[in-house]
Amino acid sequence: MWLELVLVGLAGYIGGWLGAVCAATLIFVWRVIPASEGPPVLKLAMTTQWIQVSVGVFYVPLVGHDLEANRSSDYVTMVLIGLGCIAVFSVGFALGKKFMMRRKAYPPIAPMEMTTLGTLVVIYVIGVVVTGVLQEIAFNYPTYTQALIALSLGRMALIYLMLRRLSRPVLRWELILALLSFEVLIGFTGYFSSFKEPLLLAALALLENFDARKKSHWAVSVALGGVLIFVCVMWMGVRGQYRQDYDDELYAASRSERLEHMQALVTDWFNSEQNPATDDLDFLVDRAWAIYYPALAVHRVPSVLPFENGALMKAVLVHLTTPRILYPNKPDLPSESELVRKYSGVMVAGAEQNTTIAFGYAAESYVDFGIPFMFLPMLIVGIGIGAAYEWLLRSIAHRDLAVAVVTSTFWINLYMFERSWAKILGLLITMLVYVGLVAWLVDRWLLMRYVTAAPVESEAGEPMYGMDQ
Repeated sequence: MWLELVLVGLAGYIGGWLGAVCAATLIFVWRVIPASEGPPVLKLAMTTQWIQVSVGVFYVPLVGHDLEANRSSDYVTMVLIGLGCIAVFSVGFALGKKFMMRRKAYPPIAPMEMTTLGTLVVIYVIGVVVTGVLQEIAFNYPTYTQALIALSLGRMALIYLMLRRLSRPVLRWELILALLSFEVLIGFTGYFSSFKEPLLLAALALLENFDARKKSHWAVSVALGGVLIFVCVMWMGVRGQYRQDYDDELYAASRSERLEHMQALVTDWFNSEQNPATDDLDFLVDRAWAIYYPALAVHRVPSVLPFENGALMKAVLVHLTTPRILYPNKPDLPSESELVRKYSGVMVAGAEQNTTIAFGYAAESYVDFGIPFMFLPMLIVGIGIGAAYEWLLRSIAHRDLAVAVVTSTFWINLYMFERSWAKILGLLITMLVYVGLVAWLVDRWLLMRYVTAAPVESEAGEPMYGMDQ
């Protein structure tokens, strides 16, 4: 308790009363969401959302550099709204998890590992090839795009399985470095910053097995954090020029050509004196502090524009309940850039520039319902997510497979504060159906070998079910 008070006091010293509220909210998140097997992925997802809501509160006074949000918006109100969203989501997760914990037991037969490391490597290589093909063809078949994207994201579960196996019982940092180097290189050849996910999944895997008494665990954790910050800053410095060439079809279709271009841009970035890394760091924090456009919307609604009285949420629910596989001609939802233009009053880049500026679920809920009713959808969705999390974790018998699928699925869908309701609910439901179903079928097929066997322990001799701390 005293440590928590010290953290609140330190945050208040840096960020004033708003900083103290931010720290208290983070402590609330970690206290209210109950522990379960595997890494505390729901707590960590809310922590990353908390960073996106709070980072500017501490960065501006510490560094002394103004950001767009604190210069040109009522950021204080939006930070408080964002903290409220995170707190309500956390309460919903807790209620949903506790409800399912009382009603569904773990499988009676629970092998710790689904296969050997060698076989897992083969599966991973196959997964790299298959998901690459799925990503290439996904948008050529609009009826199946969502399903193909969900299946391609299932590779994140394979990555987490690999990282988890390489982290225990002995930390094999050389193999982890090789895997991450390959994944980051692949990520740098995409249009978006998909290099982040493998690094974040590695952090989750290390945290699950972190031992504060081992220097190697501290060294790898610090190195991983430093690499993540560095590559994010570097990406902010080169992404604009890198994306310009995507209009060339040959360039967009050639991964090797994109990688060569990225290498050249990184070299130029290192040697550049006109755009120092400190400017790119400001740009990164400004981008990560995801409250500017929502804050402008809060200022304009309802003084300039009226509340929508649930129209946005109704459109999302109709969209979700009319799957494209059954309704191939259903219209797309308005892009988030259009929502930003309408409710925030800023003419941001949109589909005509082949991009989307995020508006986020918090802004959508505020525009729809206002305070306090905007928090009700978060509570309801949070309860459903918490229950789904615990249900899936307890439905797959092989513990490494269960933890990998649950961790990757819920992390990918929940760690971004600026994600819209359509993307949160649509992709999460799709991944639960396709990735969760595939994992369950694989689990049942493998379980046939263990029907008459007693539950086993892992190579490390760990108990069958661990609890995060």
